Amino acid sequence: MTKPFLRNISKDEWSQWLLSIGEKPFRVKQIEEWLWKKGVHEIDEMTSLPESLRLKIKESFSWDRIRLLTFQKATDATLKAAFELYDKRIIEGVVIPSEERYTACISTQVGCPVKCAFCATGQLGFMRNLSHGEIFDQVIDLNSLSLEHFGHSLTNIVVMGMGEPLLNYDNTTRALKTICSKEGLGWSAQRITLSTVGIPEGIRKLADDKLGIELAISLHSAIQEKRETLIPFAKKFSLDKLLDSLKYYTQKTQQKITFEYLMLHGVNDSDDDAKALIRYASQVNAKINLISYNSVDDRNFKSSSIEQIEHFKALIKSKNFIVKHRKSRGIDIDAACGQLANKILKK
Repeated sequence: MTKPFLRNISKDEWSQWLLSIGEKPFRVKQIEEWLWKKGVHEIDEMTSLPESLRLKIKESFSWDRIRLLTFQKATDATLKAAFELYDKRIIEGVVIPSEERYTACISTQVGCPVKCAFCATGQLGFMRNLSHGEIFDQVIDLNSLSLEHFGHSLTNIVVMGMGEPLLNYDNTTRALKTICSKEGLGWSAQRITLSTVGIPEGIRKLADDKLGIELAISLHSAIQEKRETLIPFAKKFSLDKLLDSLKYYTQKTQQKITFEYLMLHGVNDSDDDAKALIRYASQVNAKINLISYNSVDDRNFKSSSIEQIEHFKALIKSKNFIVKHRKSRGIDIDAACGQLANKILKK
């Protein structure tokens, strides 16, 4: 595809291009409002632009918008959507409704290069990064689904879908900045959580860029050797290096981070595992989410029992941590954490 994506064009580039075709500078603001504030899906929806200008935009630029292929609704009302990209690749997004929140779970990559042992998305392999426009589009389309099915706009966003967001840093942060900007959707950054396996350089950059979003770390073990078996990517970054970056992040932002901890029977749910987690988490301003494991095909893992999770939780809580047991949603449609693998299309 030789024509540039129109959503990759900067304001200055729009100004220069419009000048070159004899259009007035005020068209820049109109175009950007249609793209980012109103989130249109087609150039012909930009009705304040003359038809002749819309035609020239079509001739000069490509459109990287996503298209809703199909969706499923779980017994707990969770929605999972499959989106087709311009190159026919597929990603998935989720809407999780609750009494107070309507949360969109969005993807940042097609597949995932991290290949966590317990995660279905890693089985797909890694195909490519999403553009910032494709990341932005998921919020627009999932918001439409939320309005249609629940009569309520999205209240929160979690960047926890397909992919490792810090390995697509520029596109991910650009999309989030647009979502939060006055020229975009005007969201509060505090309503957005980014989840990562923990890439120190990316965490430090997040702190320096001061996005104001919430940060969650997929920890799953505070014992280095054990963590490496669960997250092979963790061999590149020791827990000590990760901790240094988290200390930098909390000092720079004054924000509490969240450790996400998948409870795996006989793997990471012993008292020794809890003590290791307590020692690690006590070195940084953090809260802890314990997550029940969601079964994935061809994986030799089982979720810890409710009794064991409650025991594990009690050990951590006794050390004055904020700790919650996060129950899974959308399990029957493979929409829960670690289950996004495009099975919706096979069904």
